[in-house]
Amino acid sequence: MAKFLAELLGCTLPEKGSSPMFECRSQPHIGLRHVSKQRDKMPQTPPFPGMFGSSGYNKNLYQSKEEDYGGLYYHENNLVSGSLEALIQHLVPSVAYYPDRTYIFTFLLSSRLFIHPYELMSKVCHLCVDHQRLSDPQADKVRIRKIAPKILQLLTEWTETFPYDFRDERMMRSLKELTHRLGTGDELYRKTVQQMTQALIRKLTAVSQYEEALAKINSTATDRLTVLKTKPQSIQRDILTICSDPFTLAQQLTHIDQLKLCFSDRKKASNLEAYVEWFNRLSYLVATEICMPVKKKHRARVIEFFIDVARECFNIGNFNSLMAIISGMNMSPVSRLKKTWGKVKTAKFDILEHQMDPSSNFYNYRTALRGATQRSITAHTSREKIVIPFFSLLIKDIYFLNEGCSNRLPNGHVNFEKFWELAKQVSEFMTWKKVECPFEKDRKILQYLLTAPVFSEDALYLASYESEGPENNMEKDRWKSLRCVCVCVSQLYKCL
Repeated sequence: MAKFLAELLGCTLPEKGSSPMFECRSQPHIGLRHVSKQRDKMPQTPPFPGMFGSSGYNKNLYQSKEEDYGGLYYHENNLVSGSLEALIQHLVPSVAYYPDRTYIFTFLLSSRLFIHPYELMSKVCHLCVDHQRLSDPQADKVRIRKIAPKILQLLTEWTETFPYDFRDERMMRSLKELTHRLGTGDELYRKTVQQMTQALIRKLTAVSQYEEALAKINSTATDRLTVLKTKPQSIQRDILTICSDPFTLAQQLTHIDQLKLCFSDRKKASNLEAYVEWFNRLSYLVATEICMPVKKKHRARVIEFFIDVARECFNIGNFNSLMAIISGMNMSPVSRLKKTWGKVKTAKFDILEHQMDPSSNFYNYRTALRGATQRSITAHTSREKIVIPFFSLLIKDIYFLNEGCSNRLPNGHVNFEKFWELAKQVSEFMTWKKVECPFEKDRKILQYLLTAPVFSEDALYLASYESEGPENNMEKDRWKSLRCVCVCVSQLYKCL
């Protein structure tokens, strides 16, 4: 399931200003039957949320009054189910037909539940080559000129939107074989194939470089974290010496969250875990920064600073960092510091907690998210376009949608109604992660956020008890136990 979720989020929007490479007249069909509605050219890519109606269905797939066509079933002009083979055939262009772009996106997104991408590519190649007679050396050149741009457009949409499918050598082999047939004998098509292939390679290379850099950062952070699991001593630097402006820190957190959104599309289940790990790291960093200071007034100052940072995250539209900060301040080692909290003006914090209240299925958060999304749609500046959702809840929503609805109907058809809704949610996520962070990077702050050592849970409790002594027998017993462990480990270090 984790792998499927990673693949669901492993799609990207085409580059800005992208459009179909060729214009043509096409006539949509269902299975092998045609309807009369004409299209002046192949579909352009609209903003993805606009591709779907409020129900999650694609409203552009208009069909005639008949409801069952060659293995595809429609209800009120919406495709709701079909056999896998019919759906695959519906994906493949012909001389007189090009599939609706929302269908392409939805089917490529959901098909991996039923068939591996390389197997789908193999079937698409077979349909293109055999049904369109591309393997026939005597094939009508006029026919090839009509079908080639459509097949190339389909392949371009696939490579742009789901580039990580092509890390599989079998996918690349099929892609090269098919594009070679299309590019033979026509300079324009050869140039188009070359551009498509180069763009795909650039994308995959960039991701590989990012993975290598991230691995180095994570290894450094892990090494430094190991020390603090057993030795929660004072650290020379703290967040306020690195950045004392809440708005600036919120901007840098947004850089990290936006970067991880963009690369949550690497096609590995572990990358979803990496995003959750960043959330947990930020929560522990907040708790560490609060528990580190010896003096009560310094701890109170750090709490008030993070409250202001959280508020700035809310204003920016970065709900993930907002929730991580609130989570860190609500950790038991922090929340038990009653004397410290007594020095804090908590009115702003209470408002933020109310906004992120988990009751009624996070109703307040979802309302705020809809507001941020609407602001993004009508935005005039890049700052207003930022929407970073609470990632763990997004994954939970997609998970329950997938688990709560059957993939197949009793008649064996693929439940496409479910996949329209999945596509609607994922396309919205794609739009959010496409936004470029407009804030200037501060490498010193970013380095600190990503690599500064943080206390483990036990170290946090120990630091908390050292700041404000245990109040009951359970806390006293835990404090004694933690101090014993700390002494033993210190002696072990001396022996080494």
